[in-house]
Amino acid sequence: MSLDTVKHAAGTPDVAQPWAELGLKQDEYERIREILGRRPTGAELAMYSVMWSEHCSYKSSKVHLKQFGEKAPENDALLVGIGENAGVVDVGQGYAVTFKVESHNHPSYIEPYQGAATGIGGIVRDILAMGARPVAVVDPLRFGAADHPDTKRVLPGVVAGIGGYGNCLGLPNIGGEVVFDPCYQGNPLVNAGCIGVMKHEDIHLAKASGPGNKVILYGARTGGDGIGGVSVLASETFDDTKPAKRPAVQVGDPFQEKLLIECTLEVFREDLVAGIQDLGGAGLSCATSELASAGSGGMRVDLDAVPLRDATLSPEEILMSESQERMCAIVEPGKVERFLEICEKWDVIATVIGEVTDGDRLEIFWHGEQIVDVPPRSVAHEGPTYHRPYARPDWQDALQADDAGKLPRPRTSEELRDQVLALVGSPNQASKAWVTDQYDRFVQGNTVLAQPEDAGVIRIDEESNLGVALATDGNGRYTKLDPYTGAQLALAEAYRNVAATGARPLAVSDCLNFGSPEDPAVMWQFAEATRGLADGCQKLGTPVTGGNVSLYNQTGENAIHPTPVVAVLGVIDDVSRRTPIAFAEDGQLLYLLGDTREEFGGSAWSQVVHDHLGGLPPAVDLDREKLLAEILIAASRDGMIDAAHDLSDGGLIQAVVESCLRGGKGARLIVPDGLDAFTLLFSESAGRAVVAVPRSEEVRFNDMCGARGLPATRIGVVDGDTVEVQGEFSIPLAELKQVHEATIPALLA
Repeated sequence: MSLDTVKHAAGTPDVAQPWAELGLKQDEYERIREILGRRPTGAELAMYSVMWSEHCSYKSSKVHLKQFGEKAPENDALLVGIGENAGVVDVGQGYAVTFKVESHNHPSYIEPYQGAATGIGGIVRDILAMGARPVAVVDPLRFGAADHPDTKRVLPGVVAGIGGYGNCLGLPNIGGEVVFDPCYQGNPLVNAGCIGVMKHEDIHLAKASGPGNKVILYGARTGGDGIGGVSVLASETFDDTKPAKRPAVQVGDPFQEKLLIECTLEVFREDLVAGIQDLGGAGLSCATSELASAGSGGMRVDLDAVPLRDATLSPEEILMSESQERMCAIVEPGKVERFLEICEKWDVIATVIGEVTDGDRLEIFWHGEQIVDVPPRSVAHEGPTYHRPYARPDWQDALQADDAGKLPRPRTSEELRDQVLALVGSPNQASKAWVTDQYDRFVQGNTVLAQPEDAGVIRIDEESNLGVALATDGNGRYTKLDPYTGAQLALAEAYRNVAATGARPLAVSDCLNFGSPEDPAVMWQFAEATRGLADGCQKLGTPVTGGNVSLYNQTGENAIHPTPVVAVLGVIDDVSRRTPIAFAEDGQLLYLLGDTREEFGGSAWSQVVHDHLGGLPPAVDLDREKLLAEILIAASRDGMIDAAHDLSDGGLIQAVVESCLRGGKGARLIVPDGLDAFTLLFSESAGRAVVAVPRSEEVRFNDMCGARGLPATRIGVVDGDTVEVQGEFSIPLAELKQVHEATIPALLA
């Protein structure tokens, strides 16, 4: 096969090209020809196909995502916002924290271990590229039905991949979720997040400026793994003599990544880098076009200089490969020698593959022949923009009318007790220790709180005890019932979880997981959810700093529940004042904060007891969420509470059981006037928390809540070795522990 050069392309306008097989629409292909004034070369076509894919270009979602900028609240802490590898916020004392959540859903279904492992690797490099040292990871996960045979294949592989990669990097896994629902069968959600820490002056951006500056590719060699990972790119399109298909899933090497991290941090410390980008989705196509586009615009690359693991790779495959553990740096000529010395010290391969030019084109050569000549912005930032049609689905009214409040409730105390045990032992409410015990949650010695706490908390300064908290939350059942409210409930829960530890919520990242954008019903869900999240962030004063959109999450015609996962980052001035969830001392007084209403739509009770989804989700009151957060933060800081746990999935009884089991202490609960035992225990009203107050602080705590207008109802006391609801039932902690902890191991046995 002769090389398809720019000159050859200009002289052969009628050559048939495999644009459809690469995932491009005909009008997109025609637009590429219009931009170039000729047909693209094979290499150019490959670059455009992956960079204009849904994953890289956000072509169906960006018209809605712009709300995050338009509605962004004033926030002095925001240092770097949407558009870079990750957002950055000021957390005080000269420190900045960067964080982001992304998806690796489809690769993790095909090859669970490597799909999940490289999801961790990719998000860690995003954080590294901002100039920060990665300090912790989180993993919000969704799987199909817990008892489905394929869940036994996917879940253990995903967990092993996350643990294997993160543990080898020496990064604690401090938070996340594990949720089961049949809607994720065949399409699990593997979202991964990372936090990094740096000083303000250490922030780095992805741009290539300064003609004559060198383009250095460093890290692992480029192989044939991951080609087409973010589009439908398949290598036989380019050369039918090659194997029928290259693996679409990348293969990770965490030890190589650990060397890459330390090497990169050292070149940062010596101020050797003018711009930097990690190689993730779309590989070199993304790194070169984005760096050039965000810089002065011109770049020349000699592709045959790229170190390869497989000498048979074509130029197109090299440009498309998503091989892991690679970075691309822009380095001034006088600093190249030192840069290469540091890479050699860390046993990291580094190669000058090009330079920044004073032009406005990205030019790529292969053995002296020009195979790419494009305006870089047209590849990286000026892809298609779709205004997809969207419409409220015709089944939405019937779904909301199917009110969960009408479901049969327990008629006797014995039934109530049985339903509590059913809830506590259900897959979504059961202990996830089988998962989290495979992660190192305390490596590096700075983990203050980790699963199953409300939020992970990491100390970032050993002298001052400054720390940050991160919580990720999402509820696809709520969001299916009402996408606008569901997205706000995810935001509110993550915000509340952060505040429950005593940290002040600062900013948001998100991972928006939805079905096919070509379905107007799915697009309506997406539009409503993004509108809800943007409005909610504006109200709470927490800007969206970045994130990820994952579409086409469906099997055949069956889309997943719309699942916006929201990560909230908070700051805590002194981690020694953090609040855990554990009820740890007899005599602590239990207070329920907030209002409890009959709200069961999308609830865990309706799912576990009745296998039902219908009605409306709990109402959202963001002013109340802010007030609750202020009370929780002040009470933590001033020593008024010993424990706090937010109320969400499973309601009060789930929170009380978790806090009792965590602390090894029982609780006696009373049903307050105006509520019945069932509603008290199972309602999922938002804006609530349960706190344990030392008797010596009761008056001061009540005075604070009363002065601020937050309902605070005394509902019991920490005592004994049972969970008792007076007048109804009593369950020994030993029985609760057995039920709570046995479920997941039994399902995966």
